[in-house]
Amino acid sequence: MSENTKVIVVGGGYAGLMAANRLTQRDDVSVTLINPRAEFVERIRLHQLVGGSDDALVEYRDILAGPVQLLVDTVTTIDAAERHAVLAGGGTLDYDYLVYAAGSGSGTPAVPGAAEHAYPISTLEQARKLQPVIAAAPASAPLTVVGAGPTGLETASELAELGRRVTLVCGKVLGPYLHPKARRAVAKRLVKLGVTIIEGGDARVATMTADAVQLADGRELPSAVTIWTAGFSVPDLAVRSGLSTDSLGRLLTDETLTSVDDPRIIAAGDSASPSGLPVRMSCQSAMQIGPQAAETVLNRIAGKQPRHFDVGFFGECISLGRGAGVVQVARKDDTVTKAFYEGTKSMATLKEGVCKSTIWQLKLEARRPGSINLWFKDRSRAETVRRAKTETETETAPAVPR
Repeated sequence: MSENTKVIVVGGGYAGLMAANRLTQRDDVSVTLINPRAEFVERIRLHQLVGGSDDALVEYRDILAGPVQLLVDTVTTIDAAERHAVLAGGGTLDYDYLVYAAGSGSGTPAVPGAAEHAYPISTLEQARKLQPVIAAAPASAPLTVVGAGPTGLETASELAELGRRVTLVCGKVLGPYLHPKARRAVAKRLVKLGVTIIEGGDARVATMTADAVQLADGRELPSAVTIWTAGFSVPDLAVRSGLSTDSLGRLLTDETLTSVDDPRIIAAGDSASPSGLPVRMSCQSAMQIGPQAAETVLNRIAGKQPRHFDVGFFGECISLGRGAGVVQVARKDDTVTKAFYEGTKSMATLKEGVCKSTIWQLKLEARRPGSINLWFKDRSRAETVRRAKTETETETAPAVPR
Protein backbone atom coordinates (compact mmCIF):
# COMPACT_ATOMS: atom_id res chain seq x y z
CA MET A 1 0.00 0.00 0.00
CA SER A 2 1.24 3.50 -0.75
CA GLU A 3 2.45 5.73 2.10
CA ASN A 4 -0.64 7.91 1.71
CA THR A 5 -3.80 5.85 2.23
CA LYS A 6 -6.71 6.95 0.05
CA VAL A 7 -10.17 6.69 1.59
CA ILE A 8 -13.42 7.46 -0.22
CA VAL A 9 -16.58 8.21 1.74
CA VAL A 10 -19.70 7.69 -0.37
CA GLY A 11 -22.48 9.93 0.94
CA GLY A 12 -22.29 13.20 2.85
CA GLY A 13 -25.16 12.73 5.29
CA TYR A 14 -24.83 12.50 9.06
CA ALA A 15 -22.96 9.17 9.10
CA GLY A 16 -20.75 9.91 6.10
CA LEU A 17 -19.77 13.35 7.35
CA MET A 18 -18.91 12.06 10.82
CA ALA A 19 -16.82 9.29 9.26
CA ALA A 20 -14.97 11.68 6.94
CA ASN A 21 -14.13 14.05 9.79
CA ARG A 22 -12.98 11.22 12.09
CA LEU A 23 -10.66 9.85 9.39
CA THR A 24 -8.56 13.03 9.44
CA GLN A 25 -6.98 11.93 12.73
CA ARG A 26 -4.12 10.55 10.63
CA ASP A 27 -2.04 12.89 8.47
CA ASP A 28 -1.14 10.08 6.09
CA VAL A 29 -4.78 9.46 5.13
CA SER A 30 -6.32 11.41 2.26
CA VAL A 31 -10.11 11.58 2.49
CA THR A 32 -12.52 12.33 -0.34
CA LEU A 33 -16.19 12.81 0.46
CA ILE A 34 -18.42 12.17 -2.56
CA ASN A 35 -21.88 13.71 -2.34
CA PRO A 36 -24.40 14.75 -5.02
CA ARG A 37 -24.94 18.18 -3.41
CA ALA A 38 -22.57 20.99 -2.49
CA GLU A 39 -24.36 21.64 0.81
CA PHE A 40 -25.19 19.48 3.82
CA VAL A 41 -28.89 18.67 4.18
CA GLU A 42 -30.42 18.59 7.65
CA ARG A 43 -32.95 15.86 6.97
CA ILE A 44 -34.44 16.30 10.41
CA ARG A 45 -35.55 19.78 9.27
CA LEU A 46 -37.07 18.96 5.88
CA HIS A 47 -40.60 19.27 7.28
CA GLN A 48 -39.64 22.80 8.30
CA LEU A 49 -38.53 23.53 4.74
CA VAL A 50 -41.96 22.44 3.53
CA GLY A 51 -43.60 24.71 6.09
CA GLY A 52 -41.30 27.61 5.27
CA SER A 53 -39.53 28.01 8.64
CA ASP A 54 -36.07 26.70 7.65
CA ASP A 55 -34.05 25.94 4.52
CA ALA A 56 -32.59 22.73 6.05
CA LEU A 57 -29.12 23.51 4.68
CA VAL A 58 -25.68 23.98 6.23
CA GLU A 59 -22.52 24.92 4.35
CA TYR A 60 -20.04 22.05 4.27
CA ARG A 61 -17.19 24.48 4.95
CA ASP A 62 -18.68 25.00 8.42
CA ILE A 63 -18.86 21.31 9.37
CA LEU A 64 -16.31 19.49 7.21
CA ALA A 65 -12.72 19.04 8.35
CA GLY A 66 -10.27 21.10 6.32
CA PRO A 67 -8.21 18.16 4.96
CA VAL A 68 -11.31 16.46 3.48
CA GLN A 69 -11.82 16.98 -0.23
CA LEU A 70 -15.48 17.40 -1.20
CA LEU A 71 -16.34 15.99 -4.61
CA VAL A 72 -19.83 16.92 -5.82
CA ASP A 73 -20.76 13.86 -7.85
CA THR A 74 -22.58 10.52 -7.61
CA VAL A 75 -21.06 7.06 -7.45
CA THR A 76 -22.79 4.80 -9.98
CA THR A 77 -20.80 1.60 -9.32
CA ILE A 78 -18.21 0.33 -6.88
CA ASP A 79 -15.64 -1.97 -8.49
CA ALA A 80 -14.35 -3.84 -5.46
CA ALA A 81 -11.89 -5.96 -7.47
CA GLU A 82 -10.18 -2.93 -9.00
CA ARG A 83 -10.76 -0.77 -5.92
CA HIS A 84 -12.30 2.20 -7.66
CA ALA A 85 -15.62 4.01 -7.76
CA VAL A 86 -17.24 4.89 -11.08
CA LEU A 87 -18.59 8.45 -11.12
CA ALA A 88 -21.71 9.74 -12.86
CA GLY A 89 -19.76 12.81 -13.93
CA GLY A 90 -17.26 10.65 -15.76
CA GLY A 91 -14.12 8.77 -14.82
CA THR A 92 -13.25 6.75 -11.75
CA LEU A 93 -11.72 7.37 -8.34
CA ASP A 94 -9.30 4.86 -6.83
CA TYR A 95 -9.34 3.98 -3.15
CA ASP A 96 -7.56 1.90 -0.55
CA TYR A 97 -10.65 1.90 1.67
CA LEU A 98 -14.22 2.93 0.97
CA VAL A 99 -16.84 3.96 3.55
CA TYR A 100 -20.31 3.18 2.25
CA ALA A 101 -22.71 5.77 3.71
CA ALA A 102 -25.24 6.04 0.91
CA GLY A 103 -28.14 6.91 3.22
CA SER A 104 -31.84 6.26 2.67
CA GLY A 105 -34.96 7.74 1.13
CA SER A 106 -38.71 7.33 0.98
CA GLY A 107 -40.27 3.97 0.36
CA THR A 108 -41.70 3.44 -3.10
CA PRO A 109 -45.47 3.18 -2.55
CA ALA A 110 -47.08 0.19 -4.26
CA VAL A 111 -50.33 2.11 -4.50
CA PRO A 112 -52.02 2.90 -7.82
CA GLY A 113 -51.68 6.59 -8.56
CA ALA A 114 -49.13 7.32 -5.84
CA ALA A 115 -46.15 7.68 -8.17
CA GLU A 116 -48.05 10.31 -10.17
CA HIS A 117 -49.83 12.19 -7.41
CA ALA A 118 -48.02 11.77 -4.06
CA TYR A 119 -45.21 14.02 -2.86
CA PRO A 120 -42.42 12.32 -0.84
CA ILE A 121 -40.19 14.57 1.31
CA SER A 122 -37.17 12.48 2.32
CA THR A 123 -34.71 14.45 0.16
CA LEU A 124 -33.95 18.13 -0.31
CA GLU A 125 -35.17 18.05 -3.89
CA GLN A 126 -38.46 16.43 -2.92
CA ALA A 127 -39.10 18.93 -0.12
CA ARG A 128 -38.25 21.84 -2.41
CA LYS A 129 -40.64 20.51 -5.01
CA LEU A 130 -43.44 20.23 -2.47
CA GLN A 131 -42.98 23.61 -0.75
CA PRO A 132 -44.29 25.80 -3.62
CA VAL A 133 -47.15 23.36 -4.23
CA ILE A 134 -48.27 23.82 -0.63
CA ALA A 135 -47.78 27.58 -0.85
CA ALA A 136 -49.89 27.78 -4.01
CA ALA A 137 -52.77 25.72 -2.62
CA PRO A 138 -55.72 27.72 -1.22
CA ALA A 139 -55.70 28.05 2.56
CA SER A 140 -58.86 25.94 2.76
CA ALA A 141 -57.53 23.16 0.51
CA PRO A 142 -57.50 19.70 2.16
CA LEU A 143 -54.03 18.25 2.62
CA THR A 144 -53.32 14.58 3.36
CA VAL A 145 -50.22 13.20 5.04
CA VAL A 146 -49.76 9.44 4.61
CA GLY A 147 -47.69 7.77 7.31
CA ALA A 148 -47.53 8.48 11.05
CA GLY A 149 -43.90 7.91 11.87
CA PRO A 150 -41.79 10.88 13.03
CA THR A 151 -41.73 12.53 9.58
CA GLY A 152 -45.48 12.19 9.14
CA LEU A 153 -46.24 13.50 12.61
CA GLU A 154 -43.90 16.45 12.26
CA THR A 155 -45.11 17.33 8.78
CA ALA A 156 -48.80 17.13 9.72
CA SER A 157 -48.34 19.29 12.81
CA GLU A 158 -46.09 21.79 11.00
CA LEU A 159 -48.73 22.39 8.32
CA ALA A 160 -51.67 22.35 10.71
CA GLU A 161 -50.00 24.99 12.87
CA LEU A 162 -49.96 27.19 9.77
CA GLY A 163 -53.76 26.90 9.62
CA ARG A 164 -53.88 24.21 6.95
CA ARG A 165 -56.61 21.54 6.84
CA VAL A 166 -54.65 18.35 7.41
CA THR A 167 -55.73 14.72 7.50
CA LEU A 168 -53.19 12.21 8.81
CA VAL A 169 -53.62 8.67 7.45
CA CYS A 170 -51.74 6.56 9.97
CA GLY A 171 -52.20 3.01 8.86
CA LYS A 172 -52.74 0.63 11.76
CA VAL A 173 -51.57 2.97 14.51
CA LEU A 174 -50.34 6.52 15.04
CA GLY A 175 -46.67 6.66 16.01
CA PRO A 176 -45.83 2.93 16.06
CA TYR A 177 -42.63 3.57 18.01
CA LEU A 178 -44.38 5.44 20.81
CA HIS A 179 -45.62 4.02 24.09
CA PRO A 180 -49.45 4.16 24.25
CA LYS A 181 -49.29 6.97 26.82
CA ALA A 182 -47.04 9.09 24.62
CA ARG A 183 -49.19 8.20 21.62
CA ARG A 184 -52.26 9.60 23.33
CA ALA A 185 -50.41 12.81 24.16
CA VAL A 186 -49.34 13.24 20.54
CA ALA A 187 -52.86 12.56 19.28
CA LYS A 188 -54.25 15.14 21.71
CA ARG A 189 -51.84 17.77 20.43
CA LEU A 190 -52.62 16.96 16.79
CA VAL A 191 -56.35 17.25 17.41
CA LYS A 192 -55.77 20.58 19.13
CA LEU A 193 -54.00 21.76 16.00
CA GLY A 194 -57.00 20.66 13.94
CA VAL A 195 -55.52 17.51 12.39
CA THR A 196 -58.00 14.76 11.46
CA ILE A 197 -56.48 11.41 12.48
CA ILE A 198 -57.43 8.22 10.64
CA GLU A 199 -56.01 4.98 12.02
CA GLY A 200 -56.88 1.31 12.27
CA GLY A 201 -56.61 -1.83 10.19
CA ASP A 202 -58.32 -0.28 7.16
CA ALA A 203 -56.59 3.10 7.45
CA ARG A 204 -54.28 2.47 4.56
CA VAL A 205 -54.29 3.98 1.11
CA ALA A 206 -55.70 1.79 -1.66
CA THR A 207 -55.65 4.20 -4.60
CA MET A 208 -54.84 7.84 -5.26
CA THR A 209 -55.83 10.51 -7.76
CA ALA A 210 -54.86 14.14 -8.22
CA ASP A 211 -57.60 15.31 -5.87
CA ALA A 212 -58.51 12.34 -3.66
CA VAL A 213 -57.20 9.45 -1.58
CA GLN A 214 -59.24 6.26 -1.33
CA LEU A 215 -58.75 4.02 1.70
CA ALA A 216 -58.93 0.25 1.90
CA ASP A 217 -62.37 0.40 3.51
CA GLY A 218 -63.77 2.41 0.60
CA ARG A 219 -63.68 5.84 2.21
CA GLU A 220 -62.60 8.62 -0.12
CA LEU A 221 -60.76 11.64 1.25
CA PRO A 222 -60.61 14.84 -0.78
CA SER A 223 -56.96 15.84 -1.07
CA ALA A 224 -55.57 18.77 -3.00
CA VAL A 225 -52.02 17.75 -2.01
CA THR A 226 -50.99 14.31 -0.73
CA ILE A 227 -47.68 13.94 1.10
CA TRP A 228 -46.14 10.46 1.35
CA THR A 229 -43.97 9.75 4.41
CA ALA A 230 -44.56 6.01 4.83
CA GLY A 231 -41.82 3.41 4.46
CA PHE A 232 -38.19 3.82 3.44
CA SER A 233 -35.71 2.62 0.87
CA VAL A 234 -31.97 2.67 0.34
CA PRO A 235 -30.02 3.34 -2.86
CA ASP A 236 -29.34 0.25 -4.95
CA LEU A 237 -25.63 1.08 -5.31
CA ALA A 238 -24.52 -1.97 -3.30
CA VAL A 239 -26.78 -4.28 -5.29
CA ARG A 240 -25.61 -2.83 -8.62
CA SER A 241 -22.03 -3.27 -7.48
CA GLY A 242 -22.52 -6.98 -6.76
CA LEU A 243 -22.05 -6.64 -3.01
CA SER A 244 -24.01 -8.70 -0.51
CA THR A 245 -27.06 -6.94 0.93
CA ASP A 246 -30.05 -7.72 3.09
CA SER A 247 -33.53 -7.99 1.59
CA LEU A 248 -33.93 -4.20 1.57
CA GLY A 249 -30.64 -3.51 -0.19
CA ARG A 250 -28.57 -2.47 2.83
CA LEU A 251 -24.92 -3.52 2.68
CA LEU A 252 -24.29 -6.62 4.78
CA THR A 253 -21.43 -6.24 7.23
CA ASP A 254 -20.00 -7.96 10.27
CA GLU A 255 -19.99 -6.39 13.73
CA THR A 256 -16.97 -4.23 12.83
CA LEU A 257 -19.11 -2.66 10.05
CA THR A 258 -16.92 -4.36 7.44
CA SER A 259 -18.53 -5.73 4.28
CA VAL A 260 -18.87 -9.50 4.34
CA ASP A 261 -17.43 -9.48 0.81
CA ASP A 262 -14.48 -7.12 1.09
CA PRO A 263 -12.41 -5.97 4.11
CA ARG A 264 -11.70 -2.68 2.37
CA ILE A 265 -15.37 -1.64 2.28
CA ILE A 266 -16.91 -0.42 5.52
CA ALA A 267 -20.52 0.73 5.91
CA ALA A 268 -22.17 3.35 8.09
CA GLY A 269 -25.63 4.78 8.65
CA ASP A 270 -28.99 3.84 7.17
CA SER A 271 -27.52 1.83 4.29
CA ALA A 272 -25.64 -0.57 6.60
CA SER A 273 -26.93 -3.90 7.91
CA PRO A 274 -24.49 -5.17 10.57
CA SER A 275 -24.85 -8.95 10.97
CA GLY A 276 -28.23 -8.66 9.23
CA LEU A 277 -29.62 -6.87 12.30
CA PRO A 278 -29.51 -3.15 11.41
CA VAL A 279 -30.21 -0.55 14.05
CA ARG A 280 -33.12 1.88 13.70
CA MET A 281 -32.50 4.23 10.82
CA SER A 282 -32.12 7.69 12.33
CA CYS A 283 -29.84 10.66 12.77
CA GLN A 284 -29.32 9.38 16.32
CA SER A 285 -27.76 6.12 15.15
CA ALA A 286 -25.93 7.63 12.16
CA MET A 287 -24.05 10.07 14.40
CA GLN A 288 -22.77 7.10 16.39
CA ILE A 289 -22.03 4.64 13.59
CA GLY A 290 -20.20 7.12 11.35
CA PRO A 291 -17.24 7.64 13.69
CA GLN A 292 -17.05 3.94 14.48
CA ALA A 293 -16.89 3.05 10.78
CA ALA A 294 -13.97 5.45 10.49
CA GLU A 295 -12.30 3.83 13.48
CA THR A 296 -12.55 0.46 11.74
CA VAL A 297 -10.67 1.92 8.77
CA LEU A 298 -8.05 3.56 11.00
CA ASN A 299 -7.51 0.34 12.93
CA ARG A 300 -7.00 -1.64 9.74
CA ILE A 301 -4.48 0.92 8.49
CA ALA A 302 -2.64 0.64 11.80
CA GLY A 303 -2.69 -3.16 11.64
CA LYS A 304 -5.00 -3.45 14.63
CA GLN A 305 -8.11 -5.55 15.07
CA PRO A 306 -11.20 -3.30 14.64
CA ARG A 307 -13.64 -3.19 17.51
CA HIS A 308 -17.26 -4.23 17.30
CA PHE A 309 -19.55 -1.29 16.85
CA ASP A 310 -21.72 -0.20 19.76
CA VAL A 311 -24.84 1.94 19.48
CA GLY A 312 -27.36 2.90 22.13
CA PHE A 313 -30.51 4.98 22.04
CA PHE A 314 -32.18 7.45 24.38
CA GLY A 315 -35.56 7.51 22.62
CA GLU A 316 -37.21 9.77 20.09
CA CYS A 317 -37.80 13.51 20.05
CA ILE A 318 -40.71 14.73 17.88
CA SER A 319 -41.65 18.32 17.16
CA LEU A 320 -45.36 19.03 16.99
CA GLY A 321 -45.24 22.35 15.20
CA ARG A 322 -42.95 25.20 16.19
CA GLY A 323 -44.56 25.49 19.60
CA ALA A 324 -44.68 21.99 21.08
CA GLY A 325 -43.13 18.55 21.13
CA VAL A 326 -42.84 15.22 22.84
CA VAL A 327 -39.86 13.12 23.93
CA GLN A 328 -40.35 9.36 24.12
CA VAL A 329 -37.81 7.81 26.47
CA ALA A 330 -36.32 4.43 25.54
CA ARG A 331 -33.87 1.94 26.95
CA LYS A 332 -30.44 1.70 25.38
CA ASP A 333 -31.62 -1.24 23.25
CA ASP A 334 -34.28 1.06 21.73
CA THR A 335 -37.28 -0.49 23.47
CA VAL A 336 -39.57 2.25 24.72
CA THR A 337 -40.52 2.86 28.32
CA LYS A 338 -43.61 4.42 29.86
CA ALA A 339 -41.66 7.60 30.44
CA PHE A 340 -42.19 10.52 28.11
CA TYR A 341 -42.17 14.28 28.28
CA GLU A 342 -44.64 16.57 26.60
CA GLY A 343 -45.12 20.28 26.57
CA THR A 344 -45.25 23.43 24.55
CA LYS A 345 -42.43 25.90 24.96
CA SER A 346 -40.05 23.60 26.84
CA MET A 347 -40.36 20.64 24.46
CA ALA A 348 -40.17 22.86 21.37
CA THR A 349 -36.99 24.38 22.79
CA LEU A 350 -35.61 20.92 23.55
CA LYS A 351 -36.25 19.64 20.02
CA GLU A 352 -34.60 22.72 18.54
CA GLY A 353 -31.68 22.11 20.88
CA VAL A 354 -31.37 18.53 19.63
CA CYS A 355 -31.23 19.74 16.02
CA LYS A 356 -28.63 22.38 16.83
CA SER A 357 -26.55 19.97 18.91
CA THR A 358 -26.23 17.66 15.92
CA ILE A 359 -24.60 20.43 13.90
CA TRP A 360 -22.46 21.33 16.91
CA GLN A 361 -21.19 17.74 17.08
CA LEU A 362 -20.32 17.78 13.37
CA LYS A 363 -18.43 21.05 13.80
CA LEU A 364 -16.54 19.76 16.83
CA GLU A 365 -15.56 16.54 15.09
CA ALA A 366 -14.31 18.61 12.13
CA ARG A 367 -12.11 20.76 14.37
CA ARG A 368 -11.03 18.00 16.77
CA PRO A 369 -11.38 14.62 15.07
CA GLY A 370 -11.87 11.83 17.58
CA SER A 371 -13.56 14.01 20.17
CA ILE A 372 -17.20 12.99 19.69
CA ASN A 373 -18.19 9.87 21.62
CA LEU A 374 -21.52 11.00 23.03
CA TRP A 375 -23.50 7.81 22.62
CA PHE A 376 -25.41 5.62 25.04
CA LYS A 377 -23.71 2.28 24.52
CA ASP A 378 -25.93 -0.79 24.41
CA ARG A 379 -23.90 -3.67 25.78
CA SER A 380 -26.77 -6.09 25.22
CA ARG A 381 -26.62 -5.86 21.42
CA ALA A 382 -23.63 -8.18 21.09
CA GLU A 383 -25.52 -10.92 22.92
CA THR A 384 -28.58 -10.31 20.75
CA VAL A 385 -26.46 -10.73 17.62
CA ARG A 386 -24.83 -13.89 18.96
CA ARG A 387 -28.23 -15.41 19.74
CA ALA A 388 -29.58 -14.52 16.31
CA LYS A 389 -26.55 -16.04 14.61
CA THR A 390 -26.85 -19.21 16.69
CA GLU A 391 -30.54 -19.56 15.86
CA THR A 392 -29.85 -19.02 12.15
CA GLU A 393 -27.02 -21.53 12.11
CA THR A 394 -29.20 -24.07 13.93
CA GLU A 395 -32.08 -23.60 11.49
CA THR A 396 -29.87 -23.93 8.42
CA ALA A 397 -27.62 -26.74 9.67
CA PRO A 398 -28.00 -30.08 7.86
CA ALA A 399 -29.97 -32.74 9.69
CA VAL A 400 -27.89 -35.24 11.63
CA PRO A 401 -28.56 -38.83 10.44
CA ARG A 402 -29.89 -41.19 13.09
